Amino acid sequence: MTALTVPPIARASGQVRLPGSKSLSNRALLLAALARGTTELTNVLDADDTRVMIDALRALGIAVARRGDTAVVTGGAGAFPARAADLHLGNAGTAMRPLAAALAFAGGRYRLDGVPRMRERPIGDLVDALNALGARVTYEGTPGYPPLLIEPAALAPRAGRVEVRGDVSSQFVSGLLMAAPMLAPAGGSREAARDGGLEIRVPGALVSQPYVAMTLAVMRRFGVAVERRDDAAGAVFSVPRAVYRSPGRFAVEGDASGASYFLALGALAGGPVRVLGVGADSVQGDVAFASLLGDMGAAVERGPDWIEVRAGRGLAALDRDCTEIPDAAMTAAVVALFAGGRTVLRGIGSWRVKETDRIAAMATELGKLGARVESGPDWLAVSRPPARLAEATIDTYDDHRMAMCFALAACGGVPVHLRDPGCVAKTFPTFFDDLAGLVGPAGGGDTVNGARGSEGR
Repeated sequence: MTALTVPPIARASGQVRLPGSKSLSNRALLLAALARGTTELTNVLDADDTRVMIDALRALGIAVARRGDTAVVTGGAGAFPARAADLHLGNAGTAMRPLAAALAFAGGRYRLDGVPRMRERPIGDLVDALNALGARVTYEGTPGYPPLLIEPAALAPRAGRVEVRGDVSSQFVSGLLMAAPMLAPAGGSREAARDGGLEIRVPGALVSQPYVAMTLAVMRRFGVAVERRDDAAGAVFSVPRAVYRSPGRFAVEGDASGASYFLALGALAGGPVRVLGVGADSVQGDVAFASLLGDMGAAVERGPDWIEVRAGRGLAALDRDCTEIPDAAMTAAVVALFAGGRTVLRGIGSWRVKETDRIAAMATELGKLGARVESGPDWLAVSRPPARLAEATIDTYDDHRMAMCFALAACGGVPVHLRDPGCVAKTFPTFFDDLAGLVGPAGGGDTVNGARGSEGR
C-alpha cells in the first residue's frame, strides 16, 4: 500500500483558498436538478463525492455541464426524466441519503448502492419514514442498510405528516427535507402542515444541527422556505408543496471542514495561516472550530469570508460538546496532542457511522503517537504524551479526514507516515499540495515538503 511521509513541520504560514464545500455542493446540485430553470453553480467541489452525485443526476436524465469548478444544471422541474437507473454512489452519504428520498416518489425503478463501507452505514430511519408515507423502498441486503431498491409508488404520499429520527445522522432529516416540497400532498390538512404541505417531526435529539440549518438555507435560495418550531418532544418542520426555482447563479462556499486542518496548522506551527472562502458570514457550522482553537489559546481573527489563526502562548486542554462540529472535531482530537492536560470531546456518536468507525480509528492511531486515549459510545478523551510524540505509521481506513487531520501530527517534531494518502480525493484532492505550500516548497513524487513516498510502510 502506498504511503506518504509528512516530515517534521517546524513552521507554517501563508494562505490557502479552500475548495468548495462537499455538503453545499451536493445539496446545490440536487436542488438545481429538481428546480425549474437552469442554474450555474460556481466553486463546486471537484472530488469523488461530487462526481458520483453528478454521474447519478446524469443517469437520471438531468443535463449537467461541468467546466472547471462551474456546473450548469438544467433542472427537471420536480421530475427525473429517467424512469429506471442503477446508481453507484461510492461512499457519499450526501448523495445516498438525499437521492433515496428524492427518488422515493419519482415513479420509477431505481437501485442505489455504493462501496462496501456504504453497505455498513445505516439508512433505516430514512427508509422507515419514506415507507410510512407510502413509498416502496426495500433492502437488497442487510435490513437497514444499502443497497436499496426503489419501485414505483403513488406519485404523492398518503399523509401530510411523517416522523424521522435524527439522533444517528442529520442526513436523514436533510434528505427528507429536500424531497419534501415534491412529497407534500396537495390536499393535506392544515393540521398536518400549513398550506397542504408536509410536516416532518424529529423526536428527541437531532445531531449535527448546523447541517440541517445549511439544508434550509440552500432550500431558501431555491425558493422554498421551511418553518421550524421546537417543542418538548423535538423539532417540527413544516414544508410547503412547491417546485424549486432556480436562483440563476449559486456560489458554493469554501469547505469549512477542510479549513479546520489549516487553521489548526496555524495554531500548532506558528502561523499566521489564513483560509479564504469561509468566514464570519458562513452558513457552515464547522466555522465554529476557530472558536474552539481560540478557547484553547490560539489567536484567531475573522473577516466576512476568511479566518486567520496563529499560535498563542500555548494550548490548553478543554472539555467540549462537539455535537455541532462533528467533522472538525476530528481535527481537535489531533490538536489535543499538543495541549496541556486531558481534552475531552463529547457528542460525537455520529463518528461511529461515518466513513469508518472514527472513534475507534482515532483512538487506535492517536495511541500510536504516544497519547493516552479513552473512549466511550459518543466521546473521546486525549491526554498529551508525556514526552515527544512517537514517529508512527498511521492507517487511514479509506477515510479522507483521518489522512488530513493526522498530517498535523508532524508539527510534533517527528515524521508521520500516512497509508493510502489518496483517500483525500473524496473531498480535498489538492490537500497535500496546499499543505506543502504553507510549510515550504514541495518536493517530487509522493511527498510533502520533500519527503519520500514509500510502499507498504
